[in-house]
Amino acid sequence: MSRRRSYDQYCSAARALDVVGDRWTLLIVRELLAGPRRYTDLHADLPGVSTDVLASRLRDMERDGLATRRRLPPPGVAYVYELTARGSELLPVLQALGVWGQAELGERRPTDAVRAHWFALPLLRALADVGDGVVEVSLEEGEFHLFVGDRDAPVYGDGPAPADPDARVTLDAGTSEALARGELTLPEAVRAGRVGVSGDSPLAKALREA
Repeated sequence: MSRRRSYDQYCSAARALDVVGDRWTLLIVRELLAGPRRYTDLHADLPGVSTDVLASRLRDMERDGLATRRRLPPPGVAYVYELTARGSELLPVLQALGVWGQAELGERRPTDAVRAHWFALPLLRALADVGDGVVEVSLEEGEFHLFVGDRDAPVYGDGPAPADPDARVTLDAGTSEALARGELTLPEAVRAGRVGVSGDSPLAKALREA
């Protein structure tokens, strides 16, 4: 395993960048916030990364205690990668970067890849003060679900919720992009009819009344 490169500066920011400053590392963390992922799934959801670079970054993350690799129990034959507790602590770092980067998004370019679950973190920020529960989100690009306020669950997951969600949220591409850019808040979008909310739980009611 290669030796970690270092800035050799006695500064916590520099030490943090020694670990997560390489290209792709934080985006791999973003993907693993969904829970255990196979290598092939990570590669599919990180368009632009080479197989060699992805394998190298995952090895580095294992070495640095951010992720672990384990084999699925029978009848599964695949290996999966998942975040350690230390790796999961990067969620607020990614959220802060997301807020800072809102001004950099602009309009979506023709060359920009997109995955539905990439809107999970902006929506999680928007739901932080509404309540706790499972929210199923339907976008034009696909579906994902969020575990809001549950520290023992993954942050989000691909596809429909594994059980009846507390709320179902539906929005179009323009609205999801406006929310990601910080141009529109979730309560504003709900009041304007740009976000549909269904469900009878306290969370769903709070969303409709926000």
